[in-house]
Amino acid sequence: MNKNDLFNKMDELETKTGHFHTELGVLKQQIKALIEENKRLTIENQQLRKVLKRETNTAQTTTPQRKQAPVAVHAVPAPVEQTEMPLALPIDQAAAVGEGYDNLARLYHEGFHICNVYYGHLRTEGDCLFCLSFLNK
Repeated sequence: MNKNDLFNKMDELETKTGHFHTELGVLKQQIKALIEENKRLTIENQQLRKVLKRETNTAQTTTPQRKQAPVAVHAVPAPVEQTEMPLALPIDQAAAVGEGYDNLARLYHEGFHICNVYYGHLRTEGDCLFCLSFLNK
């Protein structure tokens, strides 16, 4: 083999390796996206099963028995946890702030980031200090 042929062959091999590396990176990103979507759908499925089970249990307990007389039940409302809110906000805005915070806390507990660094990505390595500091504000 000639030195030029050897160099050309090596250059061609390097080019093929670069293309292979690029394809491998694209496939890796696609696999990552599929894994994140699978995790999100698994969590959503678990939440929906809990809601369905709760609704099914509620429907079964609220159906009156034919042989028994209905019993009057007095519901005692659960104590509502007060959150600190500025006094200057109107009632509608105060409810919206509390609701937004609750939604973010729910998202965090479902396994998603709520911090500005990784917002919307799945938390795969446990708790995120950025998210926790945001929740503690």
